[in-house]
Amino acid sequence: MFREVPEEIQPLIRQVEADGGIVWAAYPEPYARRWQLLVELPLDRVEPTPYQRDLSPHHVERLKSVIREIGRFIDPIVAVRTPDGRYWTPNGNHRREAMAQLGARTIMAILIPDPSVAYHILSLNTEKAHNLREKALEVLRMYRTLRGEHPEAPERTFAFQFEEAHLITLGILYDRKERFAGAGYVPILRKVDRFLDLPLREAIGERERRAQVIETIDQLVEPILEALHEKGIRYPFLKQAVLSQVNPIRRKRIVTMSFDEVMARIRDGLARYNVEAVTAEELAQVAAEVEE
Repeated sequence: MFREVPEEIQPLIRQVEADGGIVWAAYPEPYARRWQLLVELPLDRVEPTPYQRDLSPHHVERLKSVIREIGRFIDPIVAVRTPDGRYWTPNGNHRREAMAQLGARTIMAILIPDPSVAYHILSLNTEKAHNLREKALEVLRMYRTLRGEHPEAPERTFAFQFEEAHLITLGILYDRKERFAGAGYVPILRKVDRFLDLPLREAIGERERRAQVIETIDQLVEPILEALHEKGIRYPFLKQAVLSQVNPIRRKRIVTMSFDEVMARIRDGLARYNVEAVTAEELAQVAAEVEE
């Protein structure tokens, strides 16, 4: 059956079979013609990548109801094999859990020979959209794993896997403070929090420092929001509006200021912020701009 399969794929086929799985097909995928396998894996050998977001019980229940309704499991997960015979799925943990709760003993998977695919979780995972907190925490977990595996590799090397540099910094903040509201900082950080050329073993220290800077700024924002609430000003994007008012790069497309320069200006602006002089109309206009 596999006579035309490249020799380098043959060991993976034998490993799947030794692990108690079934290889149903080996084929070159249609984009770059790289070989991969369609396999049926023992469910007790399949687990999420260790840096993945937590399961959503609601989403698992919805998947279970869909599988029951159509009477079929039709959407294979993506998996890579670990050296110890486990199978990590960067795209399919909710489907894996749904099948486990439904009593299935095996699951269909597209098995990728390249283990590095496990780090492409953000781009691969389409079964449930990430919110900012989930994405940032996933990036941080991935960052910590890669730091252990490749401590001397520059942070910039993994730009594709992390997607955006500010997610690392925000991940540290969400990890420190579960209820941290980070959305208001995204328009600022996207312009100034760039990937570092430092090796991962050193870069994490700089990331923690930047997270501390933002946490200090956030401590200045909270009393301003409380004072605005006392004035009866309550908008869904009020925090973003206040930050936008003191953001020195708000309308700039090309930014030459460093992270620390921008944050220092924001900190000074918040220290001088005059709640009494701000009108509800002014903030409503800024909030509308932020929402757009």
